Amino acid sequence: MIRSMTAFADGELSADNLTLLCELRSVNHRYSDVSVKLPERLRFAEAEVRRLISEKLKRGKIECSLGYKKQIGEQSLHVNHEFVRKLLSVTAEIETAMVNPQPFSALEVLSFPGVQQETEIDKEALRELILRLLNATLEKMLDTRAREGTQLAQLIDDRCQKISLLVEAAHKRMPDVLHNLRGKLTSRVVEMVADPNFDRLEQELVLLAQKLDVAEELDRLETHVAEVQRTLKLPEPAGRRLDFLMQEMNREANTLGSKSADREMTQISIDLKVLIEQMREQIQNVE
Repeated sequence: MIRSMTAFADGELSADNLTLLCELRSVNHRYSDVSVKLPERLRFAEAEVRRLISEKLKRGKIECSLGYKKQIGEQSLHVNHEFVRKLLSVTAEIETAMVNPQPFSALEVLSFPGVQQETEIDKEALRELILRLLNATLEKMLDTRAREGTQLAQLIDDRCQKISLLVEAAHKRMPDVLHNLRGKLTSRVVEMVADPNFDRLEQELVLLAQKLDVAEELDRLETHVAEVQRTLKLPEPAGRRLDFLMQEMNREANTLGSKSADREMTQISIDLKVLIEQMREQIQNVE
């Protein structure tokens, strides 16, 4: 199945007094490049997050952002009077310690990182929640990649069919090309009858053979088209294989153009290269 490398997915999962948040973004990249952004409280799960992403997404530049927010009351905001009393007590202690005038208040001191310590969390339970949320978000991303991949596959297949028609047209054009070149060679031979030059005649024959030998290029193009269409149906990621096939097809189209001894064959070569380039641009975004 062809999958696109460009996608976005997000999700959230609530448990106890925390809501976990996850965002995944991916764009095209030659290889797999995974970056993970985690708050310090979730840093312990980074290795497993990277492993899970790498297992699911084989290619692309992937950015994963995980975070959390604390939940307030279910329906209304209730004041925790006991907490308020403790807060006032702590601020009074801080203000007592601040003998000299300070550029900040006791409440500002409490807001500094590290001053208030969060209660210990059950890391195993939190790890399970993180991986559950990440799995669900990855599935959403895979669905998005698959939908876009289906569209890409259709575009590529359409161009493969057009290439097949051009190759068929080139095969049909070959008898006329042979006839025209045979006429040109006959005229050259007539010109040389009065002053025979067998070396020149041999050169003309070699040149003619080179120009006529495009059947091999056309056959290889047909083979490559069939291989592209087969690759589009493979279950595993196929972007690199398709990219290689585009290089080979472009090489055959260039050779066909360089050997062309006919205006129509030259146009066919140009049309082939245009279609191959369009396919190559689409394939740059295939996983």
